Amino acid sequence: MNNPAPLVELHDLTFGYGERVILDGITLSVPRGKVTALMGASGGGKTTVLRLIGGQYTAQSGSLTFDGQEVGQLDADGLYSIRRRMGMLYQFGALFTDLSVFDNVAFPLREHTNLNERLVRDIVLMKLEAVGLRGARDLMPSQISGGMARRVALARAIALDPELVMYDEPFAGLDPISLGTAARLIRQLNDSLELTTLLVSHDLDETFHIADQVIVLANGRIAAQGTPDEVRHSTDPLVRQFVTAAPEGPVQFHHPAPERRADFGLGGRS
Repeated sequence: MNNPAPLVELHDLTFGYGERVILDGITLSVPRGKVTALMGASGGGKTTVLRLIGGQYTAQSGSLTFDGQEVGQLDADGLYSIRRRMGMLYQFGALFTDLSVFDNVAFPLREHTNLNERLVRDIVLMKLEAVGLRGARDLMPSQISGGMARRVALARAIALDPELVMYDEPFAGLDPISLGTAARLIRQLNDSLELTTLLVSHDLDETFHIADQVIVLANGRIAAQGTPDEVRHSTDPLVRQFVTAAPEGPVQFHHPAPERRADFGLGGRS
């Protein structure tokens, strides 16, 4: 039996801001039904990849397809259509603070469908049940913990039954219990709802535990790509530094700067 085509494919894609290149001719694919993790040092272009997939940015060159459609060539209606097939969990949840838990999850249903309120209620309660928070439906975001807020945001991200769910640093700021719960939930929802997951994270242990594929971005290119075990045992110096959290290596702590003597006026003039 042939494997289905990847849901998302980037081929020789380049993107930057002005003269600053963020992604330099990268090629990668996001297989259907799997959890793919994008990792690497801060500023390496991971979140940029998510924005390119969602059509917020357009690549300068190369190709990016979602289910065979070239995202950069879609008009407004086309982008609207594919975005309905995507769910997004932003850093720290990004809940509407003046809406209840229930209304936060109901928001995309009310915004993008014509379902009556009875059906909206049933769907919202099912999604909250899936993340273990049906009992919190009447609470406000200020009344729940950070871990609970992240789960509410996840329920909102899957409200429209998307094919692709993208997570931007879903573990940031969570305590170990909430982090472990969130990681298991991402894996369980991916498998039970037959989703495709693209996960941006810096948390090595939890990410390696739930991911099927790990892609490490560095200096605008792909430094490593493979299973978590393959990436963990990579001999590439940059990947080794990232995996072992070593302070010394290709990624330097200090940003390039003039010599101290010149910067502080300690020499050069009498």
